[in-house]
Amino acid sequence: MGGADAVVFTGGIGEHSPEIRARICAGLEWAGLTLGGTQNQQTVGRDGRISTEGSSLHAWVIPTNEELLIARDTVRCIQGEPHPS
Repeated sequence: MGGADAVVFTGGIGEHSPEIRARICAGLEWAGLTLGGTQNQQTVGRDGRISTEGSSLHAWVIPTNEELLIARDTVRCIQGEPHPS
């Protein structure tokens, strides 16, 4: 793939567990990711970058609305519409 630009945390645990995010990112300094302790602790249930300014590989928290996506897909299936690409 030639590398990565970012690590994205979403969903219940990804959005709400700074401890799990810290454990996942531990040891990724070799890839250019340094987790910002304060940013990580303060970014719960909201959008935000949790890596330090100097990181070449960034980490982000991006909340998702999984229930809305499921509801939209259900309506498409019932109406016989194709899944969007």
